[in-house]
Amino acid sequence: MAKVALVTGAAAGIGRACARRLASEGIAVGVLDINLEGCQKVVDEIASAGGKALALQASIADRAQVTAAVAKLREAFGPVTVLVNNAGITDTTPFKEITDAQWDRILEINLKGTFIVTQVVLPDMEAAKWGRIVNISSSSAQTGAIGMAPYSASKGAMITLTRTLAQELGPLGITVNNIPPGTVMNTVMSEANRAKFPMSMDALVKSIPVRHTGEPEDIANACAFLVSEASSYVTGQTIGVNGGRVVS
Repeated sequence: MAKVALVTGAAAGIGRACARRLASEGIAVGVLDINLEGCQKVVDEIASAGGKALALQASIADRAQVTAAVAKLREAFGPVTVLVNNAGITDTTPFKEITDAQWDRILEINLKGTFIVTQVVLPDMEAAKWGRIVNISSSSAQTGAIGMAPYSASKGAMITLTRTLAQELGPLGITVNNIPPGTVMNTVMSEANRAKFPMSMDALVKSIPVRHTGEPEDIANACAFLVSEASSYVTGQTIGVNGGRVVS
């Protein structure tokens, strides 16, 4: 069965790495982001390596935009049976200063957006009696994170959503897992956060058991396994890719 994947937040960072890795496995990829120019650059990278991809622009919190984007992907490559819910936003406002608007916006993108995209592509997986869903959560959801209450809460909810969907969709041939990244460099979010926290890079590295930070490709490697045939007996799981920051 030819596979078609949708990767959200794929214009840069972890999403870009996941899109490139899945394409290298022979999967046609919809590269979705609000940044269409960034998506096209990723598509060009994939095409130059011999893969197939399509740039798609949408806000994942807008059902009409997501539905239109998925329709374009389906028309170009066929039914979507692989989904990587990676798109998300963060904030570093102290809890007592968070506004209703800030709280609502983060949960709208990180949690409601994941709900919308998953619901939109689900009929294709149901029809195929096969599907793979990978939610990119965060190690902050497992430990908490000072100054990141709505972000951590939204990502924690993604982990619980993963467990629920794994049980509900398992009988349909669909697996659902989540990857909570630890400190991953070279992403839009990591660079923004690094500028706001005083810890030196040396101290940060020393706080990680393996003594180095991660790269987007580390997440993509785990993602490639979770969407493969080899992972058919893995569902509802949290696959931590964090250098030992969180152990279980």
